[in-house]
Amino acid sequence: MPIIEFKNVSHNDILHNITGSFRESRITTFVGPSGAGKSTCLKMINGLLSPDAGEVLYRGKDIFDYDISGLRKTVSMAFQSSPMIHGTVYDNLNLPCEVHGEVLGEARAAELLDMVELDASFLTRPVREVSGGERSRISLARTFVHRPEVLLLDEITSSLDYVLVRDIERLVMRLQSEKEVTVIWITHDLEQARRVSHDMWFLRKGELIEYGPAEFIDGTDNPEIQAFVKGEH
Repeated sequence: MPIIEFKNVSHNDILHNITGSFRESRITTFVGPSGAGKSTCLKMINGLLSPDAGEVLYRGKDIFDYDISGLRKTVSMAFQSSPMIHGTVYDNLNLPCEVHGEVLGEARAAELLDMVELDASFLTRPVREVSGGERSRISLARTFVHRPEVLLLDEITSSLDYVLVRDIERLVMRLQSEKEVTVIWITHDLEQARRVSHDMWFLRKGELIEYGPAEFIDGTDNPEIQAFVKGEH
């Protein structure tokens, strides 16, 4: 059974009758032109948006049949530009716990930083003093606070230079393999999608044109996808 399924999902004028699935313990990228509906799909997977028609299933069950607060522990999300609250790195790592009325232990916080290759000394550092690449790592560490099964990544490398982009890609790929999480990643960078993907979804104008193992992007005879690959969209 797929870990996540879309069944005939529509939303406003953004998504139109989307049906597709995501395989467990894989990296799937959303690719396609701007305005294709990628972010809307991502937000539906952890209940930030709901379909006007159809359903989104997590392990065979409609996501709105789950307690949404609990679901978001299992289906965690990192946002574009790695937004942070004022305070220390620890304060930012603790935020998902605070939302649920919990407290993150310092040992667990240090473990999370080690997971993303940062020293425990960062815990007391004001977040305003960390670099862009360090913010991305902290944001990624924060998604693992509740040991999720699914990571949703929304353009997490869009503000980084090429060296840092490749660094974060390597880190995500390592963590996905070690933790056996399912990663669903929006990217506008087709080369990045080729580097990191096991599977891809290609969307255009709110429609799912094709999905499956990532190799389809270069072997398809679909003219819309071919035009995108050639940079014509």
